[in-house]
Amino acid sequence: MKLKVLPKSQRKHNHYLVLDVKSETEIAKNDFTSIVWDACVRFQGENNTSNFNLWTIELIESENDSLFNEYKAILRCQRDFEDEVRSSLALVHNSDRKRISITCIGISGTIKGCSKYI
Repeated sequence: MKLKVLPKSQRKHNHYLVLDVKSETEIAKNDFTSIVWDACVRFQGENNTSNFNLWTIELIESENDSLFNEYKAILRCQRDFEDEVRSSLALVHNSDRKRISITCIGISGTIKGCSKYI
């Protein structure tokens, strides 16, 4: 029996957060995903974080001459939970005893719409 695809009206609606990340050490995409999940679980709890539908779409390294490594990230989350995710990420200040700063610079309904922030 062939599975049916859900109609678009019944699917979960996603929004995409564009993040500015500054860190003392280099970060891989998997490390960044674990930092985001850890921050959300610590601040919102496991039950609420399970509703966020978080996923790191892209992590782009920016060129810089400072002491910090700078990145731009696109993070997918479920619609109506953007504020909870943003507040959780604002509380992150270190990872593995190295300083890190995550700031949300834009929200978009599509990945293509994120390009104006990057």
